[in-house]
Amino acid sequence: MTEQERNELHERIAQVKERVARAAEKAGKKPEDIILVAASKMNNAERVQEAIRAGIEVCGENRVQELLEKYEQNAYEGADLQFIGTLQTNKVKFLVGKVSLIQSVGSVHLGEAIAKEAAKHGIRQDILLEVNIGREQAKSGIDPDELLDAIDTLRAKPSLHIRGLMAIPPVADAETKNLRYFNEMRQVFVDILTKKYDNVDMDYLSMGMTNDFETAIACGANMVRIGTAIFGARPYQIVSP
Repeated sequence: MTEQERNELHERIAQVKERVARAAEKAGKKPEDIILVAASKMNNAERVQEAIRAGIEVCGENRVQELLEKYEQNAYEGADLQFIGTLQTNKVKFLVGKVSLIQSVGSVHLGEAIAKEAAKHGIRQDILLEVNIGREQAKSGIDPDELLDAIDTLRAKPSLHIRGLMAIPPVADAETKNLRYFNEMRQVFVDILTKKYDNVDMDYLSMGMTNDFETAIACGANMVRIGTAIFGARPYQIVSP
């Protein structure tokens, strides 16, 4: 990285942290109550390490192969590592034991595969259940109407620990910033919280990304996943003139 690139990265991180802090305070929370997950997809080990030096404490990866490559390069040293992308059951074995939290458990089948692998390692894997709050056919995630049944099945697995919920709503429109879906997720979260299930702790409500994280925090999110606002536009996001 050039010195200019380092300075720009540090500046973006400072700006995002300030925005998170302001959103938290506006929602009646402390800034430290919000966990900022830096979505580091398509950023190499050097850039990830520089982000950690600039104050990033949690990294989230979307792709297993990329995570493994950067893991071998000690990219995440000094930070917590989580998985936030779509996960296939045949790749679960590469994550368990390496990541503290798998956020994107969007089916009972995937949860059971994680439980089986975690049992082999003799560990209890923290997970979030991904809810398809927009009920979009093209997206992964558990249908809200099937969520309680999924919880009943997966909370019985001693090698799993359900720590909360995660959602990727439809693409945010400029006016509402996904307000409707975030409010729906908050209600789902609270409903489960009040049931006080064994082996279920509603510690985290993970929702909100670069374009809508402030709205998500206003609606109750305490974990946001931010990539572009931290690392800049990825190559596929840059449109040629």
